[in-house]
Amino acid sequence: MEAGGKPFVLEEENKWLREAATGELRDPVHFWGKMSALPSVRGEVPKSARKALEDLLPAPGLVYRIAHRVAGLGSLGRERYVALADWDGGRVAREAKALLPSACLWARDEKGSKKIFYDEIITTAARAPDPFVHLYGRWIVRRLAPHCSRIEMAAIPKKREEDRLLHSMGFETANIHLGSKRAVKNVRRDLAKRKAGWLHEAVGKMVDAVRKDWEEWRKG
Repeated sequence: MEAGGKPFVLEEENKWLREAATGELRDPVHFWGKMSALPSVRGEVPKSARKALEDLLPAPGLVYRIAHRVAGLGSLGRERYVALADWDGGRVAREAKALLPSACLWARDEKGSKKIFYDEIITTAARAPDPFVHLYGRWIVRRLAPHCSRIEMAAIPKKREEDRLLHSMGFETANIHLGSKRAVKNVRRDLAKRKAGWLHEAVGKMVDAVRKDWEEWRKG
């Protein structure tokens, strides 16, 4: 973790990452096919979520459909709404995801501050900010597009590239911590006490816990 830090994702650097993010596997036809297949929301959509989505659409007054989306493992069960619309001959999608306190609060039986630092974190991190990620009340709103969504690990053709992607994710995590000088000091102090191999062991436990949570969620 460098003292100053610099954004990792830059257009002129890390060519392999750019190719992974914009290559053949990011097929727009496939992407929009998946988006179109999302089921429409049945029931009421929170007014605050609808307003957040409308504010991020590229033009006022667009006719849109709100769909339900499930993605990833880290936010299962969280409210997610996607607004789908046609604009100037193309498709657009905006997602609103409910913002919740850290799971640490739940693990501590609701003891501690419930303040959410998401907005502060993304504005102070040592990284190039995403102009399509905003905080609206209790909603995180962002753009969805073929080249503006997560990279699936299964889409990485080579094991070596997969390792590089994981390293890059760790680099960006460090950049987020660099936004807080106090956090950097505490992290350095903690790392000095750790034994070799602690990270791999911790990751293994985390993977097992996430898979267990996912199985329990899937069963109902």
